[in-house]
Order: sequence, then structure tokens, then C-alpha cells
Amino acid sequence: MPARAYWKGQIRLALVSIPIEVYPATRSGAAIAFHQIHEPSGQRIRYEKVAPGVGPVDRDEIIKGFEVSKGSYVLLDEEEIEAVKIESRKTLELVQFVDADEIDVLYYEKPYFIVPADDLAEEAYTVLREALRKTRKVGLGQLAVRGREQLVSIKPCGRGLVMEVLRYADEVHKAQGYFRDIEDAKPDADLLDLATTLIDKKTAPFKPAEFHDRYVDALHRLIDKKAKSKSNKRILEDVEEPVSGKGNVIDLMAALKKSVGEGKPGSKSASSTRKPAAKKATSSGGRRARTRA
Repeated sequence: MPARAYWKGQIRLALVSIPIEVYPATRSGAAIAFHQIHEPSGQRIRYEKVAPGVGPVDRDEIIKGFEVSKGSYVLLDEEEIEAVKIESRKTLELVQFVDADEIDVLYYEKPYFIVPADDLAEEAYTVLREALRKTRKVGLGQLAVRGREQLVSIKPCGRGLVMEVLRYADEVHKAQGYFRDIEDAKPDADLLDLATTLIDKKTAPFKPAEFHDRYVDALHRLIDKKAKSKSNKRILEDVEEPVSGKGNVIDLMAALKKSVGEGKPGSKSASSTRKPAAKKATSSGGRRARTRA
């Protein structure tokens, strides 16, 4: 367990208080950090703080400002900002409970593990965990930490509890604005059957370790090659040929049938199914989709 907790305090439910410690449940993934380099000299580019008409300025002369109109700022010093920060209370009060599926996935931001602070807290901790599991509810509360107040949810996770920081309503875009122009029409039943068959065929347990960032892997290979070559000669990594966004217009029914039949002994080839499928799609309204050939 990490030596430093993100937050320490207590969960309070009515008159019951449970001492807890909160630890991050995630860490940053693999990433490649680049610096900007002046190619002729090989020196790293540095940045100076400058003011127009003044030139470089000292760090002590810099103050924060909020732009209220074009070129007009309200200036705030650190003491003023610190004065309005919310005091980091040591109590997370569960003020409401909701159904587990009632919170839209868009609101979830970052997970944390909650563990009992000591052996004495474990009994009440276990009772809360099992009560949430039995009722299939999620607890909601607000946590003051590092000067800000966060909306959080608490739910069971294996033997323990997980706290998830939630976004506030004004941080989430309304989906209607993006989906408004999509027709609310029922798809062809045969097409739907083929699509669900394909989903069933590709359904498997989720194993996150099987997925990794291929872009980062390729960058590591490129950096290793250039480091070993000890030269600045350009090396172009082999990548898959990019697929044009303008694919051929093919029959959706034929494409789904081909996808479902891949790898099955005795399945018809694409050439033997393409023509009949095209006739069927035309007779049901001529549905065609733009997909990759």
C-alpha cells in the first residue's frame, strides 16, 4: 500500500463515523515526454516570462489575474486566493443514496480505494459495504480536500469500498446536442440479428492487461533505434497503411455476413454471398452503408 494517503478522515452516516484512509486507485500510464531542441546547436529551448513592451520579468513580479473584458483584468494575490479556499474537513458525510445505474458514466472522473484506518473501524466499514451491496445503492457526499470541494460517490469493490470523484453538472456536455440529428428509426431485423451475432461471437471476459498503447511502443522502438545508430539520420517506423476515410460503398448485409462467417468451416466466401445479400438489402429499402472494403 502506498505510504502517503490522498485523504484521511472519517465517513459519517447519521451518527455512525468510520475512520478511513483514501488512496489513488490508478496511476499514469506509459508516456513519452519530448523536449524542444534547437537543431543546429543541439541545445534545449528555454522559455522566459516576458511582458509586451517590458521584456523579461522576475517571477516575484508575477501575479494572477482574471480577464473580465478584453485586456482588462481583476488582479488577485495568493493570500486573497487562499482566503476563499474551503477548509479541508476531516469528515465525508453521506447525504444521499441513489441506484447504482442512475449515475451516467460521463460523470465519473477518477477512482480511489477506501480502506479502514484501523482494526476498530473494520466492523462498521464492513457493515456499510454490505449494506450498499445488498441495496444496490451508491452513497453520495462532498469531500473538501486541497482547498476545493469534490462531489464523490462510494460503492462496494470486492472486499472493500471505492470512492469515485464525480464531475459537476456544468462540467458535462449535454448529449442531445450531439445526437439530435440521428434518426430515431428501427434497424432492419435481419441486419440487427447479424450484428448481435457478431457481438456474441466476439464477447469475452475483460482482461485489461491484453491491451496496451501501440503508439508508445512504436515510439520506444524508434528511440532505441536512433540511440543505437548514434546519428540523426531519419528513421521511419513501419506502420500500417492508413485507411482512407472514403471507403467503397458496399452492402451492409454482405459485410455483416462476412464478418460473422469469418473462420467458420464451410462458411460461404464473400464472393458467393455478396450478390444475394445485395438483392435482399435492395428489396428492404435499399439500405446501404459506407464501410471499408
